[in-house]
Amino acid sequence: MNAQACRQMLPEPVVTREKILALQSEVSKLPQVEMPLRHFFANGVYARELTIPAGTVVVGKIHKYAQINILSKGDISIATEQGVMRVQAPYTVVSPPGTKRVGYAHEETVWTTISRTDETDLELIEKELIAESFENYELFCREAMRLKGDQS
Repeated sequence: MNAQACRQMLPEPVVTREKILALQSEVSKLPQVEMPLRHFFANGVYARELTIPAGTVVVGKIHKYAQINILSKGDISIATEQGVMRVQAPYTVVSPPGTKRVGYAHEETVWTTISRTDETDLELIEKELIAESFENYELFCREAMRLKGDQS
């Protein structure tokens, strides 16, 4: 059986990139909620701690690299292309590159993302670690593969 035939036999994912982007578009039209944000730096490590109020929907950014995520407080439902799950603190997971998630905080939630970078300027960190769109992420991946091939 070839790969295409195999894919046709699999059920469609419940959560797709298109659905996440559509939800992000709709949520952006609503009044925005203030969410306290703290930044920490230590020896090439950057941690971004976000406090999400209860009842808030949050849509994350697309990360170019794997990162560690720590739920240190709260209860949140998370949707990614891999599915939907509800998690409660304490919870830690390594997210693969290219992940974009939607969350719904059932109670006040503290979510920390930990990444590797030597930068301390937040704008430069954003440029280094975040893809503006899935298309930009795919371009980033192709360029990384090309550079890897050049080093062989």
